[in-house]
Amino acid sequence: MSKRAVILAGGKGTRLRPYTIALPKPLVPVGDTPILELIIKQLAHSGFTHITMAVNHQAEIIKAFFQDGAKWGLRIDYSLEDKPLSTMAPLRLVKDLPAHFLVMNGDILTDLNFADFHDAHVARDGIFTISSYMREEMIDYGVLDTDAQAKLTGFREKPRHTYEVSMGIYMVSRRALDWIPADTAFGFDHLMHALIGANVLADVRRYSGYWLDIGRPDDYARAIEEFEKDPARFTSGPM
Repeated sequence: MSKRAVILAGGKGTRLRPYTIALPKPLVPVGDTPILELIIKQLAHSGFTHITMAVNHQAEIIKAFFQDGAKWGLRIDYSLEDKPLSTMAPLRLVKDLPAHFLVMNGDILTDLNFADFHDAHVARDGIFTISSYMREEMIDYGVLDTDAQAKLTGFREKPRHTYEVSMGIYMVSRRALDWIPADTAFGFDHLMHALIGANVLADVRRYSGYWLDIGRPDDYARAIEEFEKDPARFTSGPM
């Protein structure tokens, strides 16, 4: 089965400055390799044959680096936004999408089996599938609980909370484009609210392997350290 992906690579990477002053965020390196090149290699290993990069900020640098994708044994083309459209509206600019396709951010380090994620969605004929992850966050403060009289009723030192979060990796049915307006910024959050409002519910597929959003400075530093310990985990094909 031919597999198609759209990679969202148009962000400015403001959280990663100064790394992204000269480089687009998808080209910041993890080890010796830009994060987006790692993703391309993973998708190629997973049987994806056609990738469209949705680009905006510093698009010419990204296009010059990846060109037509022949170096990685697949086809790469580009969809250029002439204004920022957030995460879902760029899909309306891609005219030849198949019935089901992968959409993902271009700044993710993971060992997710993309082929399995793709095929499970296609088998269900779902409208939208979110790859999710259980993420623990620590609040770096002592948290005070107070009552209406401003009296201390409880205290928690640096509490930890666990959330199920989107990994920024989705399988999308072309039917979902009906909920995305043309020529206006429209993000993942907007689309999820629209589907929930229409009682057309997305599937959530929880992943328990490895995932970091390297658009976050803390995650980027961690990704560099952990990638160097075991690069084969992310470069030797689907897990």
